[in-house]
Amino acid sequence: MTLPVVLVPHPHVRVDLNVLGGSPYVAGSRVPVRRLWAFFRDGASVERILKRYPQLGPAKVLDALAFALDNPEVIEADVNREQEILARAGHRERRNSAASTQIELPFGGGSKEPPPSR
Repeated sequence: MTLPVVLVPHPHVRVDLNVLGGSPYVAGSRVPVRRLWAFFRDGASVERILKRYPQLGPAKVLDALAFALDNPEVIEADVNREQEILARAGHRERRNSAASTQIELPFGGGSKEPPPSR
C-alpha cells in the first residue's frame, strides 16, 4: 500500500521508499512521524516526547508534529498501514501492557536477533 503524496514538505522529515517502507520519518533517525504523532494525539506533551526521544531535539519533534498536522492524509494512511500489518501478524492493539512484545514490521529493516526480553 503506497501512501498519499506529501503536500507540505518539512525540513526535518524525510520520505524514502528504502527507509521504513516509505513511512515519513525524522531526518537523521529511524523514528517514524506516526509514532510521535500517536504519542502527541494520545495526550503526551512535547516535553514528554523529548524525554523519550532526546536524540531528536525540539526542532525535529516540533517539525514532525507540524508535518503530521499539515499532511493528515499521509499520517492516517501510515497509521492504518501499520495497524493492518499488525493485524495480519495476529497482534491486537494493547495499551499500557508491560507484557507486550515487539514484532518486526516489514519496513522496520531491523536485525535478525529477537527483541530483548523485559
